[in-house]
Amino acid sequence: MPTTGFFWHERCFWHDPGAIGVFSAPGAFLQPQPASESPESKRRLKNLLEVSGLIDTLAVRKPGPARRGDLERFHTPRYLDALEAGDRALGGDGGDCAPYTPGSLAAARQSAGLAIAAVEAVATGERARAYALCRPPGHHAEADQGRGFCLLGNIPVAVMRARALGQVGRVAILDWDVHHGNGQQAAFYDEPEVLTVSIHQAGNYPLDTGTFEEQGEGAGEGACLNLPLPPGCGLGAYAHAMSELVMPALEAFRPELIVVACGYDACAKDPLGKMLLNSAAFGDMTRQLMALAERVCQGRLVMVHEGGYSEGYVPLCGHAVIEALAGDAITVPDPQNDEIAAWGYQALQPHQRELIDGWRAAWAAAGRL
Repeated sequence: MPTTGFFWHERCFWHDPGAIGVFSAPGAFLQPQPASESPESKRRLKNLLEVSGLIDTLAVRKPGPARRGDLERFHTPRYLDALEAGDRALGGDGGDCAPYTPGSLAAARQSAGLAIAAVEAVATGERARAYALCRPPGHHAEADQGRGFCLLGNIPVAVMRARALGQVGRVAILDWDVHHGNGQQAAFYDEPEVLTVSIHQAGNYPLDTGTFEEQGEGAGEGACLNLPLPPGCGLGAYAHAMSELVMPALEAFRPELIVVACGYDACAKDPLGKMLLNSAAFGDMTRQLMALAERVCQGRLVMVHEGGYSEGYVPLCGHAVIEALAGDAITVPDPQNDEIAAWGYQALQPHQRELIDGWRAAWAAAGRL
């Protein structure tokens, strides 16, 4: 019996944001091109799993879409009504850089349904670990608006449902997408039983969130940790941040379940990020989390696919993560892995060390390590 679940659905690949390219909206002097958030990176990951044979070692499921009641645990009825009205018309924008066309809402509900099923399977012990190949992504969506390609908050919806049903109590959410995980932060900012951690490129997107000083409020103060890394961080900086602060913070929280907003746009090939990771780095971080999960929460770990816009490189990064989750010997060669690792500035730089060590000292001084 496979211990790792893989959740996907063709419907998710049918979401169409429109021809906006790398921009948030079309313009008179912008030749139309497919949006950066396209189905190709995700479809190619699914195809690579098929070709390598790794998918045959996984428990594959295609669950149904999220129900309105589950969506309302996080989103406001007014926002959901607006999405439904736009879906019946010609589409629109969910709020801030979240364009969609007719049919997109079905894909978004399906995407949230994948996250729900993956979290439930692991929280209830049906699977030890799980990967949800979600699209559209969800980590920027807020209660009353979509943001940054995201229409529905896949992870907040799934975690809120699991907690409401008593499937899990304390949850830690780690977001390593290159953009700040503002959606999870907003969803649980005053909730002491859910720790949100985001390691991201400082000042990329959104511009108004993601500073280290944002640490929760009220009863949730101290349950929100942001690591806004400077552009150009590579293997050394991410390894130092993970070992010195991210992993200790997660372990000190003692969650019953760990959920990862698993974006791949911190890879060296991404058009929307300025970081330098190779595919092996994502596999290494996954194995670190698996070891931590074994120590603190009986191995319960869920990966929810978020961003990543290099159609050719995302599949290699995703395969590295899933082969780590599955503990399988099936691998695929990454012809640029070693070349990327040899690039200049991959080593931990003095300014990066100073920044990360300062955050660790402050987090420890607050009694959170």
